[in-house]
Amino acid sequence: MSDWELHRSFASEQGEVRWDVLGDGPPVVLVHGTPFSSYVWAEIARGLAARHTVYVWDLAGYGSSEMAEGQDVSLAAQARILASLLDHWQLAAPAVVGHDFGGAIALRAHLLEGVVYDRLALVDAVSVAPWGTGFFQLAREHADVLQRLPDPLHDAMVRGYVSWPVNHHLDDQVIDRLAAPWTGPVGRAALYRQVVQNDASMTDEVQSRYGELDLPVLVVWGEDDAWLPLAQAHELHGLIPGSRLVTILDANHLVQFDAPARLTVELAGFLPTG
Repeated sequence: MSDWELHRSFASEQGEVRWDVLGDGPPVVLVHGTPFSSYVWAEIARGLAARHTVYVWDLAGYGSSEMAEGQDVSLAAQARILASLLDHWQLAAPAVVGHDFGGAIALRAHLLEGVVYDRLALVDAVSVAPWGTGFFQLAREHADVLQRLPDPLHDAMVRGYVSWPVNHHLDDQVIDRLAAPWTGPVGRAALYRQVVQNDASMTDEVQSRYGELDLPVLVVWGEDDAWLPLAQAHELHGLIPGSRLVTILDANHLVQFDAPARLTVELAGFLPTG
């Protein structure tokens, strides 16, 4: 996955957003979470591209997309950008898959921005309160202090943060790729910007409306999720009429790395085929 790059760009309301498209078939849009980038979807996207047109993008202020002082990288802004991207791609009703923050973004875009989906898959999704790891909450409260850490300490902390929610060994090259966007002065500022701008109010605004979802919904969860406990999967499943819940054994929050083949199979079986 070392060759994963996004070759196209979109001028969003919050600066340049990098994106790309793979494969051919019914459209599916993959939305990543925090503190990650579209890179977490690399293996899954390539697997799904055998039968689908797969759209991937880096959220504004994440990955290879523009990072800038004063940028709005809240879940509210990302949902509006998702709506704009779907217009740009001329997708009337694609299937959408959201992981972590990507789940909250997809839910907000549908329920608050009126974006139409064919179906929706929520993978270890930020969706029901409470959420936010202890580190996330600490960073919200002390962002000004953490931003002043010496580079070696900051970089080590970021590497630990991105590799924390995985049960299985990650190669150093993979950890480097996951951590790279958040290093250096621009990346460091971007990391704390998105932490400070997001809190439970972003999901509180839509959680009471999950009963309105009138489309096929698949909820997929790693049984060992250390960031969003499995109980949240059952709660989310119970709030969405007609949803289907799949739990994945020996998988943590980054199920894309712990069980990529199983996740690809579950998504492929859920997505439209023609």
